[in-house]
Amino acid sequence: MSKKRKVLITGCAGFIGASLSKRFLKDNYEVIGIDNINDYYDQNLKLARLKDIDNYKIENKSCWKFYKSSINNEVAINQIFKEEKPNIVINLAAQAGVRFSVNNPEAYTKSNLNGFFNILENCRNNYVEHLLYASSSSVYGANREYPFTEDQKISKPLSFYAATKISNEMMAYSYSNIYKIPITGLRFFTVYGPWGRPDMAPMIFSNKIISGKPISVFNYGKMNRDFTFIDDIIEGTFLCSLKSPNLFKNSIETELNIPNQIFNIGYGKPVNLEYFIELLEDSLSIKAIKNYESMQIGDVASTYANTNKLEKWINYKPKVNIENGVKKFAEWFLSYYS
Repeated sequence: MSKKRKVLITGCAGFIGASLSKRFLKDNYEVIGIDNINDYYDQNLKLARLKDIDNYKIENKSCWKFYKSSINNEVAINQIFKEEKPNIVINLAAQAGVRFSVNNPEAYTKSNLNGFFNILENCRNNYVEHLLYASSSSVYGANREYPFTEDQKISKPLSFYAATKISNEMMAYSYSNIYKIPITGLRFFTVYGPWGRPDMAPMIFSNKIISGKPISVFNYGKMNRDFTFIDDIIEGTFLCSLKSPNLFKNSIETELNIPNQIFNIGYGKPVNLEYFIELLEDSLSIKAIKNYESMQIGDVASTYANTNKLEKWINYKPKVNIENGVKKFAEWFLSYYS
């Protein structure tokens, strides 16, 4: 009997990490999860996601092991890598949130920079076959050329969060160049769906709509987001993990023997914020009370992903449109918070 392939996922109690853990369990991988269960948002939601993974593991009879640790803990991370020897590593652990970074930049330095360095070093020292990591659409910053493509300059971040994600991309590129580690970065575009983060618009809006409280509509409603349903994000990330950037053809990185790639992963169609709110109102059967406000510091008016590169790479084609996605999210929200 062949040995199971092993994947290590940091941030496994997070929105994307928990769903991705289940996706690998579904295909009979041995999954090693790491998360520090911090209190940036409701810890009970994170614990509920972990319980959901436990239940899924039982159903799929696959191996699942969880470590409670911060990726900033050098000793703990070194020990986990040494003991587990993963084939694939997916780094989703990070201090999230554009707005939170305005008043708490130190948290982003510890997790997004120091923590990511620990992951890179352990991939180098433990012969990991492929490292994937979460970047963000926020790296495009003040860019106004739509849709965003991977070859655009990303030298004008509008938040410190975005600056740390740009730094991650530079750090990963240098490690690929120096140590020939296959590394793939994924620029996620506004992920939403069941088990979503409470600090993001769908959850904030839903909580306030249900409670009869006014919602803040920034930039006076003139906002567009490339909302991407969680299932499409998970499948795209899963397929990318199985394909080494060593195999990517017709790129300058291939010519230079640098096994490093960056991909946009989004739906590829911006949605106006007002329309998104209308869909939520319909799905929750309650009208929102709206307060129109100016743009917040560090925010951008629009995001729009060109996903042609990812489509060529893994035949990526998102399947869940905004109407069905919001409906699925609302059904979960009403059930979970009932």
